[in-house]
Amino acid sequence: MNKRINMDLRILEIASNTENNKIIDDFTHQSKNKNPICGDEMEISLVVKNDTVIDMGYQCKSCVYCQASVSLLSQKIKNKKIQEIKNFITSCENIFDNTKIKVEKNWKDFLELFDKKNITRKECLLLPLRTVLKALKIQ
Repeated sequence: MNKRINMDLRILEIASNTENNKIIDDFTHQSKNKNPICGDEMEISLVVKNDTVIDMGYQCKSCVYCQASVSLLSQKIKNKKIQEIKNFITSCENIFDNTKIKVEKNWKDFLELFDKKNITRKECLLLPLRTVLKALKIQ
């Protein structure tokens, strides 16, 4: 039980970093997405130059798992090439099926969230990633 409490506190800690919870007026890419299972809503704006994400802003009406995922994503995505982002997000779709998935060092923090003990929150955790893919028109 103690380990579970620590994990919940860690999720709250990650979610509480809201520096990128902002509106970007000069975005180049934007998308809205909704989780049909629980009703979480996500809007993401990106500034992309030379195939690289320069900035990301988000607004959400969602659970703490979704907020933690989007907060971490908004920190890690900056100055990354679109192809690297696509590769990471694509691998995350199967992350709950296979815990041996290899992720680049830069993305390792996500393994803490995308853990089998959070499998019931899979759709919440993946919503921000899917919204970024939608914004970049990558499916």
